[in-house]
Amino acid sequence: MAERDYVLGTHDDEIDRLGLQHLVWRPWMLDSWRRAGITRGSQVLDVGAGPGFATADLAEIVGASGEVLALERSERFVAAARRRCRERGLENARIEEIDLMSDPIPATSFEAAWCRWVACFVSSPTALVAAIGGALKPGGVVIFHEYGDYASWRLMPPRPAVDRFVSAVMASWRSAGGEPDIGLILPTLLRASGFQIRHVRPLVFAVRPTDFVWQWPSTFLKAGANRLQGLGQLSAADVEFLVREFDDAEHDLFTVMMTPLVLEIIADRSP
Repeated sequence: MAERDYVLGTHDDEIDRLGLQHLVWRPWMLDSWRRAGITRGSQVLDVGAGPGFATADLAEIVGASGEVLALERSERFVAAARRRCRERGLENARIEEIDLMSDPIPATSFEAAWCRWVACFVSSPTALVAAIGGALKPGGVVIFHEYGDYASWRLMPPRPAVDRFVSAVMASWRSAGGEPDIGLILPTLLRASGFQIRHVRPLVFAVRPTDFVWQWPSTFLKAGANRLQGLGQLSAADVEFLVREFDDAEHDLFTVMMTPLVLEIIADRSP
């Protein structure tokens, strides 16, 4: 449960970055919840809740007659999530500090589960899917947002330094035991665990520097470059050149960025 196990840490700057990321993705998140049937009175698991941005949104949607159980292994993120819900007066959200790879989910018979960018990091996505299935009631629904083609993150015109950075991120990810393109095998894992796939769609965007969505990969690149330098996978010169190349692209309003492709997967637990 060490805080250092998180790729970019759990410090305040990272919580702020995750908050921005959540705002960028919030419209598609809310749309997926609506289509999955999350509404007033729903009982929902937030799996790998981080600092609780989605947890608070879920708690507001399900209302006092509903319930949200958020599961997170970072002590700092758990504290941030509890503080966020407390400040918003949300008494229907419970945040538990557990490691999904070693601790059982302390609940059963939930109606829905939300899981964003968790399966790509855990040591056993198969165990994660099975644990979620065991916590849902028959007919319950799970919604995943997970990467399906991380290498789709490109700039137009291409910037070789950015391409090398994306490759280094994927290599580092896999060396740590994760899988950036986990979305490609999630449907198979879900079917093997008794789920029926209801819906799959790609979420990938072509954006310019003035678009809000640009801020999501932009802030990650700047933090991720420093992380890779700390791991010895990029040199200081590599990082300096990368940042300079990206800044040049960011100040060119004709630049277009293709974002990393995310797969939205909605699946129902078999009755």
